[in-house]
Amino acid sequence: MTDLPSASGLAAELQLAVRLAREAGELLRTHLHAGLTVEHKTSADDPVTAADREASTLIIRSLRESYPEDGLLSEEEIDAPERLTRQRVWIVDPIDGTKEFTSGSPDYCVSIGLSIDEQPVLGVVYAPATDELFSGVVGQGVQKNGQAAGFSDRDAYVVSVSDTEFSRELHRHDLPGMAPSGSIALKLARIAAGEADVTFTISPRSEWDIAAGHALLRASGGDLRRRDGRPVAYNTARPHIEQGLMGGRLEAMNWLDTELASRALPTAHLGLGPQDPAWTVLSDLDREQLGMHSGVCVRHAAGQLLALVVVDPHTGLVQRAEGDAFHLERLTRDVTRGQSTLKAGVPGEA
Repeated sequence: MTDLPSASGLAAELQLAVRLAREAGELLRTHLHAGLTVEHKTSADDPVTAADREASTLIIRSLRESYPEDGLLSEEEIDAPERLTRQRVWIVDPIDGTKEFTSGSPDYCVSIGLSIDEQPVLGVVYAPATDELFSGVVGQGVQKNGQAAGFSDRDAYVVSVSDTEFSRELHRHDLPGMAPSGSIALKLARIAAGEADVTFTISPRSEWDIAAGHALLRASGGDLRRRDGRPVAYNTARPHIEQGLMGGRLEAMNWLDTELASRALPTAHLGLGPQDPAWTVLSDLDREQLGMHSGVCVRHAAGQLLALVVVDPHTGLVQRAEGDAFHLERLTRDVTRGQSTLKAGVPGEA
Protein backbone atom coordinates (compact mmCIF):
# COMPACT_ATOMS: atom_id res chain seq x y z
CA MET A 1 0.00 0.00 0.00
CA THR A 2 1.21 3.52 -0.87
CA ASP A 3 1.25 6.03 1.97
CA LEU A 4 -1.68 8.41 1.86
CA PRO A 5 -0.90 11.71 0.12
CA SER A 6 -0.25 14.77 2.22
CA ALA A 7 -3.03 17.27 2.71
CA SER A 8 -1.44 19.66 0.22
CA GLY A 9 -1.12 16.78 -2.25
CA LEU A 10 -4.89 16.52 -2.73
CA ALA A 11 -5.90 20.15 -2.30
CA ALA A 12 -6.25 20.74 -6.03
CA GLU A 13 -8.16 17.47 -6.51
CA LEU A 14 -10.60 18.35 -3.75
CA GLN A 15 -11.16 21.84 -5.12
CA LEU A 16 -11.88 20.43 -8.59
CA ALA A 17 -14.24 17.75 -7.26
CA VAL A 18 -16.19 20.36 -5.27
CA ARG A 19 -16.53 22.60 -8.33
CA LEU A 20 -17.63 19.73 -10.57
CA ALA A 21 -20.17 18.46 -8.02
CA ARG A 22 -21.76 21.91 -7.84
CA GLU A 23 -21.76 22.31 -11.63
CA ALA A 24 -23.35 18.89 -12.07
CA GLY A 25 -25.90 19.76 -9.39
CA GLU A 26 -26.88 22.92 -11.25
CA LEU A 27 -27.29 20.86 -14.42
CA LEU A 28 -29.61 18.49 -12.56
CA ARG A 29 -31.73 21.37 -11.27
CA THR A 30 -32.00 22.67 -14.84
CA HIS A 31 -33.23 19.28 -16.06
CA LEU A 32 -35.81 19.11 -13.29
CA HIS A 33 -37.14 22.53 -14.21
CA ALA A 34 -37.38 21.55 -17.89
CA GLY A 35 -38.98 18.15 -17.21
CA LEU A 36 -37.58 14.62 -17.34
CA THR A 37 -37.91 11.66 -19.65
CA VAL A 38 -37.26 8.53 -17.60
CA GLU A 39 -35.96 5.22 -18.95
CA HIS A 40 -35.22 2.04 -17.01
CA LYS A 41 -32.13 -0.16 -17.14
CA THR A 42 -33.44 -3.37 -15.58
CA SER A 43 -36.65 -2.52 -13.69
CA ALA A 44 -38.70 0.28 -12.19
CA ASP A 45 -36.15 0.34 -9.35
CA ASP A 46 -33.34 1.21 -11.77
CA PRO A 47 -34.23 4.40 -13.69
CA VAL A 48 -31.90 6.55 -15.81
CA THR A 49 -32.37 9.96 -17.44
CA ALA A 50 -30.56 12.24 -19.85
CA ALA A 51 -29.53 14.23 -16.77
CA ASP A 52 -27.54 11.23 -15.47
CA ARG A 53 -25.64 10.99 -18.74
CA GLU A 54 -25.02 14.71 -19.19
CA ALA A 55 -23.83 15.14 -15.60
CA SER A 56 -21.48 12.20 -16.06
CA THR A 57 -20.07 13.68 -19.27
CA LEU A 58 -19.51 17.04 -17.55
CA ILE A 59 -17.62 15.46 -14.65
CA ILE A 60 -15.62 12.87 -16.57
CA ARG A 61 -14.51 15.28 -19.31
CA SER A 62 -13.08 17.72 -16.78
CA LEU A 63 -11.40 15.01 -14.70
CA ARG A 64 -9.83 13.56 -17.85
CA GLU A 65 -8.53 16.97 -18.92
CA SER A 66 -7.18 17.82 -15.47
CA TYR A 67 -5.71 14.40 -14.58
CA PRO A 68 -5.09 12.49 -17.82
CA GLU A 69 -3.04 9.79 -16.09
CA ASP A 70 -5.80 8.88 -13.64
CA GLY A 71 -8.31 6.09 -14.18
CA LEU A 72 -12.02 6.85 -14.48
CA LEU A 73 -15.09 4.84 -13.49
CA SER A 74 -18.62 6.20 -13.81
CA GLU A 75 -21.95 4.44 -13.65
CA GLU A 76 -23.04 6.12 -16.89
CA GLU A 77 -19.86 5.66 -18.97
CA ILE A 78 -18.59 2.66 -20.93
CA ASP A 79 -16.07 0.93 -18.71
CA ALA A 80 -12.51 0.46 -19.97
CA PRO A 81 -9.76 -1.91 -18.80
CA GLU A 82 -7.14 0.85 -18.65
CA ARG A 83 -8.36 1.94 -15.22
CA LEU A 84 -7.21 -1.36 -13.75
CA THR A 85 -3.59 -0.35 -14.43
CA ARG A 86 -3.90 3.04 -12.69
CA GLN A 87 -2.96 3.79 -9.10
CA ARG A 88 -5.40 6.70 -8.86
CA VAL A 89 -8.98 6.22 -10.02
CA TRP A 90 -11.89 8.65 -9.91
CA ILE A 91 -15.18 6.88 -9.14
CA VAL A 92 -18.29 8.85 -10.04
CA ASP A 93 -22.04 8.53 -9.69
CA PRO A 94 -23.57 11.57 -11.41
CA ILE A 95 -26.88 10.92 -9.64
CA ASP A 96 -26.99 8.57 -6.69
CA GLY A 97 -30.70 8.22 -5.99
CA THR A 98 -32.04 8.59 -9.53
CA LYS A 99 -35.37 7.13 -8.39
CA GLU A 100 -35.70 9.94 -5.85
CA PHE A 101 -34.55 12.49 -8.45
CA THR A 102 -37.26 11.40 -10.88
CA SER A 103 -40.00 11.22 -8.24
CA GLY A 104 -39.52 14.69 -6.77
CA SER A 105 -37.74 13.64 -3.58
CA PRO A 106 -34.77 15.81 -2.50
CA ASP A 107 -32.87 12.68 -1.41
CA TYR A 108 -30.43 12.39 -4.32
CA CYS A 109 -26.87 13.62 -4.84
CA VAL A 110 -23.79 13.92 -7.02
CA SER A 111 -21.01 11.63 -5.78
CA ILE A 112 -17.32 12.01 -6.73
CA GLY A 113 -14.66 9.86 -5.08
CA LEU A 114 -10.96 9.27 -5.59
CA SER A 115 -9.31 5.96 -4.72
CA ILE A 116 -5.57 5.41 -4.48
CA ASP A 117 -4.22 1.87 -4.40
CA GLU A 118 -7.79 0.53 -4.07
CA GLN A 119 -8.58 2.69 -1.02
CA PRO A 120 -11.02 5.65 -0.98
CA VAL A 121 -9.12 8.78 0.06
CA LEU A 122 -11.21 11.74 -1.17
CA GLY A 123 -14.95 12.24 -1.31
CA VAL A 124 -17.37 14.95 -2.37
CA VAL A 125 -21.13 14.46 -2.07
CA TYR A 126 -23.47 17.27 -3.15
CA ALA A 127 -27.24 17.33 -2.61
CA PRO A 128 -28.58 19.85 -5.18
CA ALA A 129 -32.13 19.99 -3.78
CA THR A 130 -30.94 21.21 -0.36
CA ASP A 131 -27.63 22.79 -1.45
CA GLU A 132 -25.63 20.66 1.00
CA LEU A 133 -22.04 19.86 0.09
CA PHE A 134 -20.01 17.31 2.05
CA SER A 135 -16.28 17.08 1.33
CA GLY A 136 -13.28 15.43 2.90
CA VAL A 137 -9.91 13.76 2.56
CA VAL A 138 -8.68 10.92 4.76
CA GLY A 139 -6.42 12.40 7.42
CA GLN A 140 -7.92 15.89 7.03
CA GLY A 141 -11.47 15.52 8.33
CA VAL A 142 -14.86 16.36 6.84
CA GLN A 143 -16.58 19.62 6.03
CA LYS A 144 -20.22 20.41 5.37
CA ASN A 145 -20.73 23.59 3.36
CA GLY A 146 -17.24 24.72 4.31
CA GLN A 147 -17.63 24.14 8.05
CA ALA A 148 -15.85 21.42 10.00
CA ALA A 149 -18.06 18.41 10.74
CA GLY A 150 -17.65 14.97 12.25
CA PHE A 151 -19.27 12.03 13.96
CA SER A 152 -21.98 12.47 16.57
CA ASP A 153 -21.41 11.27 20.12
CA ARG A 154 -25.08 10.38 20.74
CA ASP A 155 -25.74 7.19 22.69
CA ALA A 156 -28.99 6.16 21.01
CA TYR A 157 -27.77 5.42 17.50
CA VAL A 158 -29.58 6.64 14.39
CA VAL A 159 -29.53 3.82 11.84
CA SER A 160 -29.90 5.19 8.32
CA VAL A 161 -31.52 2.53 6.12
CA SER A 162 -32.73 2.22 2.54
CA ASP A 163 -36.28 3.49 2.16
CA THR A 164 -36.90 0.71 -0.36
CA GLU A 165 -35.58 -1.99 1.98
CA PHE A 166 -37.50 -0.43 4.86
CA SER A 167 -40.83 -0.43 3.01
CA ARG A 168 -40.38 -3.97 1.71
CA GLU A 169 -39.12 -5.74 4.82
CA LEU A 170 -37.23 -3.79 7.48
CA HIS A 171 -40.44 -2.24 8.82
CA ARG A 172 -41.38 -5.70 10.07
CA HIS A 173 -38.38 -5.79 12.41
CA ASP A 174 -37.87 -4.04 15.73
CA LEU A 175 -34.36 -2.75 15.07
CA PRO A 176 -34.13 0.50 17.07
CA GLY A 177 -33.26 3.85 15.54
CA MET A 178 -34.13 3.15 11.90
CA ALA A 179 -34.41 6.25 9.68
CA PRO A 180 -35.27 5.45 6.03
CA SER A 181 -33.88 7.55 3.18
CA GLY A 182 -32.84 7.23 -0.48
CA SER A 183 -29.28 7.79 -1.76
CA ILE A 184 -26.65 5.67 -0.02
CA ALA A 185 -23.93 8.19 -0.89
CA LEU A 186 -25.92 10.87 0.94
CA LYS A 187 -26.49 8.50 3.88
CA LEU A 188 -22.75 7.96 4.24
CA ALA A 189 -22.05 11.69 3.95
CA ARG A 190 -24.63 12.53 6.61
CA ILE A 191 -23.19 9.89 8.93
CA ALA A 192 -19.69 11.32 8.41
CA ALA A 193 -21.08 14.74 9.38
CA GLY A 194 -22.82 13.42 12.51
CA GLU A 195 -26.43 13.52 11.28
CA ALA A 196 -26.78 9.74 11.68
CA ASP A 197 -24.47 7.08 13.08
CA VAL A 198 -24.49 3.88 11.07
CA THR A 199 -26.07 2.23 8.04
CA PHE A 200 -26.42 -1.20 6.48
CA THR A 201 -27.89 -2.71 3.34
CA ILE A 202 -29.44 -6.05 2.59
CA SER A 203 -28.80 -5.82 -1.15
CA PRO A 204 -25.47 -5.27 -2.93
CA ARG A 205 -24.22 -1.90 -4.15
CA SER A 206 -21.64 -0.79 -6.72
CA GLU A 207 -18.37 1.08 -6.27
CA TRP A 208 -19.79 4.33 -7.68
CA ASP A 209 -22.57 4.25 -5.07
CA ILE A 210 -20.22 4.26 -2.12
CA ALA A 211 -16.68 5.42 -2.99
CA ALA A 212 -17.10 9.09 -2.08
CA GLY A 213 -19.18 8.33 1.01
CA HIS A 214 -16.69 5.71 2.16
CA ALA A 215 -13.88 8.27 1.87
CA LEU A 216 -15.91 10.69 4.00
CA LEU A 217 -16.48 8.01 6.65
CA ARG A 218 -12.75 7.30 6.75
CA ALA A 219 -12.01 11.02 6.96
CA SER A 220 -14.22 11.15 10.09
CA GLY A 221 -12.56 8.07 11.60
CA GLY A 222 -15.08 5.42 10.59
CA ASP A 223 -15.28 2.80 7.88
CA LEU A 224 -17.49 0.80 5.54
CA ARG A 225 -17.25 -2.94 4.95
CA ARG A 226 -19.08 -5.97 3.62
CA ARG A 227 -21.71 -7.52 5.87
CA ASP A 228 -19.51 -10.60 6.35
CA GLY A 229 -16.79 -8.38 7.84
CA ARG A 230 -14.40 -8.25 4.92
CA PRO A 231 -13.10 -4.92 3.59
CA VAL A 232 -14.20 -3.19 0.40
CA ALA A 233 -11.53 -2.57 -2.25
CA TYR A 234 -12.00 -0.23 -5.20
CA ASN A 235 -11.09 -0.24 -8.89
CA THR A 236 -11.87 -3.93 -9.23
CA ALA A 237 -12.59 -5.70 -12.53
CA ARG A 238 -16.24 -6.12 -11.49
CA PRO A 239 -17.14 -2.90 -9.68
CA HIS A 240 -20.15 -4.47 -7.99
CA ILE A 241 -19.87 -5.18 -4.26
CA GLU A 242 -21.43 -8.63 -4.28
CA GLN A 243 -23.19 -8.45 -0.90
CA GLY A 244 -24.79 -6.10 1.59
CA LEU A 245 -22.72 -3.46 3.38
CA MET A 246 -22.34 -1.81 6.78
CA GLY A 247 -20.70 1.51 7.58
CA GLY A 248 -20.44 4.34 10.10
CA ARG A 249 -18.91 5.07 13.50
CA LEU A 250 -16.84 2.06 14.52
CA GLU A 251 -18.56 1.58 17.89
CA ALA A 252 -21.97 1.91 16.21
CA MET A 253 -20.96 -0.70 13.64
CA ASN A 254 -20.02 -3.13 16.40
CA TRP A 255 -23.39 -2.56 18.09
CA LEU A 256 -25.29 -2.93 14.82
CA ASP A 257 -23.50 -6.14 13.90
CA THR A 258 -24.81 -7.73 17.10
CA GLU A 259 -28.32 -6.34 16.57
CA LEU A 260 -28.55 -7.67 13.01
CA ALA A 261 -27.33 -11.10 14.03
CA SER A 262 -29.81 -11.33 16.91
CA ARG A 263 -32.68 -10.54 14.53
CA ALA A 264 -31.41 -12.76 11.71
CA LEU A 265 -31.67 -9.89 9.24
CA PRO A 266 -30.66 -11.24 5.82
CA THR A 267 -28.18 -10.22 3.19
CA ALA A 268 -27.74 -11.20 -0.43
CA HIS A 269 -24.48 -12.51 -1.84
CA LEU A 270 -24.05 -12.64 -5.62
CA GLY A 271 -21.30 -14.63 -7.33
CA LEU A 272 -20.76 -16.75 -4.23
CA GLY A 273 -17.69 -19.00 -4.19
CA PRO A 274 -15.84 -21.40 -1.87
CA GLN A 275 -13.63 -18.52 -0.68
CA ASP A 276 -16.62 -16.70 0.83
CA PRO A 277 -17.82 -17.25 4.43
CA ALA A 278 -21.44 -17.62 3.20
CA TRP A 279 -20.44 -20.70 1.18
CA THR A 280 -21.14 -22.72 4.32
CA VAL A 281 -24.90 -22.04 4.08
CA LEU A 282 -25.07 -24.37 1.06
CA SER A 283 -25.67 -28.09 1.49
CA ASP A 284 -22.76 -30.50 1.22
CA LEU A 285 -24.06 -31.63 -2.17
CA ASP A 286 -24.37 -28.09 -3.51
CA ARG A 287 -20.90 -27.18 -2.29
CA GLU A 288 -19.58 -30.17 -4.19
CA GLN A 289 -21.56 -29.54 -7.38
CA LEU A 290 -21.34 -25.73 -7.51
CA GLY A 291 -17.74 -25.26 -6.46
CA MET A 292 -16.62 -24.16 -9.93
CA HIS A 293 -19.77 -22.23 -10.87
CA SER A 294 -19.44 -18.42 -10.92
CA GLY A 295 -23.17 -17.68 -11.02
CA VAL A 296 -24.21 -18.85 -7.54
CA CYS A 297 -26.34 -16.25 -5.73
CA VAL A 298 -27.86 -16.62 -2.27
CA ARG A 299 -29.86 -14.81 0.37
CA HIS A 300 -28.99 -15.92 3.87
CA ALA A 301 -29.25 -15.04 7.55
CA ALA A 302 -27.88 -16.50 10.78
CA GLY A 303 -26.11 -19.27 8.90
CA GLN A 304 -29.27 -20.39 7.10
CA LEU A 305 -29.97 -20.39 3.38
CA LEU A 306 -33.16 -18.42 2.56
CA ALA A 307 -33.03 -18.46 -1.25
CA LEU A 308 -30.75 -19.74 -4.01
CA VAL A 309 -30.47 -18.61 -7.64
CA VAL A 310 -27.93 -20.12 -10.03
CA VAL A 311 -27.33 -18.07 -13.18
CA ASP A 312 -25.43 -19.07 -16.31
CA PRO A 313 -22.60 -16.48 -16.29
CA HIS A 314 -22.44 -16.40 -20.09
CA THR A 315 -26.12 -16.18 -21.05
CA GLY A 316 -27.60 -14.72 -17.88
CA LEU A 317 -30.30 -17.38 -17.89
CA VAL A 318 -31.47 -18.73 -14.55
CA GLN A 319 -30.54 -22.40 -14.26
CA ARG A 320 -31.98 -22.96 -10.79
CA ALA A 321 -34.12 -21.01 -8.32
CA GLU A 322 -35.44 -22.18 -4.98
CA GLY A 323 -36.23 -21.05 -1.46
CA ASP A 324 -38.76 -19.07 0.54
CA ALA A 325 -40.99 -17.15 -1.91
CA PHE A 326 -40.43 -13.73 -0.34
CA HIS A 327 -36.67 -14.07 -0.12
CA LEU A 328 -36.48 -15.61 -3.58
CA GLU A 329 -38.31 -12.62 -5.05
CA ARG A 330 -35.93 -10.21 -3.34
CA LEU A 331 -32.87 -12.19 -4.41
CA THR A 332 -34.12 -12.32 -7.99
CA ARG A 333 -34.37 -8.52 -8.00
CA ASP A 334 -30.77 -8.25 -6.80
CA VAL A 335 -29.59 -10.74 -9.41
CA THR A 336 -31.37 -8.83 -12.17
CA ARG A 337 -29.76 -5.54 -11.17
CA GLY A 338 -26.32 -7.06 -10.73
CA GLN A 339 -26.42 -9.35 -13.74
CA SER A 340 -24.90 -6.96 -16.24
CA THR A 341 -21.82 -6.53 -14.05
CA LEU A 342 -21.58 -10.24 -13.30
CA LYS A 343 -21.77 -11.05 -17.02
CA ALA A 344 -19.35 -8.35 -18.06
CA GLY A 345 -16.33 -9.67 -16.19
CA VAL A 346 -13.21 -7.68 -17.01
CA PRO A 347 -14.08 -4.18 -18.27
CA GLY A 348 -14.27 -3.95 -22.02
CA GLU A 349 -15.75 -7.41 -22.52
CA ALA A 350 -19.21 -7.79 -24.04
